[in-house]
Amino acid sequence: MIKAKVYNQSGQEIKDVTLDKSVFDVNIKPALVAEVAVAMLANQRKPYAHTKGRSDVRGGGRKPWKQKGTGRARHGSIRSPLWIGGGVTFGPSKEKNFTKKINKKVKINALRMVLTDRARQNNIIIFDDIKFNEIKTKAVADWLKIKPLVDKKILIVLNRYDKNIERSARNIPKVKVVPLSSLNLLELLEYPHLVLTESVLDNLVRKYKAAI
Repeated sequence: MIKAKVYNQSGQEIKDVTLDKSVFDVNIKPALVAEVAVAMLANQRKPYAHTKGRSDVRGGGRKPWKQKGTGRARHGSIRSPLWIGGGVTFGPSKEKNFTKKINKKVKINALRMVLTDRARQNNIIIFDDIKFNEIKTKAVADWLKIKPLVDKKILIVLNRYDKNIERSARNIPKVKVVPLSSLNLLELLEYPHLVLTESVLDNLVRKYKAAI
């Protein structure tokens, strides 16, 4: 049974909660987590590098000189890869597809494994509520100085987009704010400490427990 502390917005500890073992206490398989992370990174990759083959290069429709009698080597086109300005042999192409298929259940299981690791390392910080009445970076920066959060690389997960919190935290290093609907494995791996509210915790458990 894994427990986590619940704080108020001032950083005072108010109670403990028991984390659902179906989401926060599963068997961790590092190879599976790595496999999913690599596939997700591959799916984000854009094939920018592109070279033209001999059929793509402009010109070269006429044979540069006759086949025999000149004493020079035989050539059929000035756009041959042997020529300067010719096509490239086996160069990179923007048509290349880097995407990898990820089974949905495997992806969810990998996310559960990372959540389990965060819970076991006591890196899940829960608040009864997080609320800011205006867009003010200093207000969020001062809040991040409370004991549970100080000097940590933090991923703040909200039930839905909150303009005041997201815009206030945007320019603070090592802090990212995401809605629960877009939480993914790569963000969990990048930010070691996870900040939730009690309602977000309930919705997260409901979402990923139902996916078993």
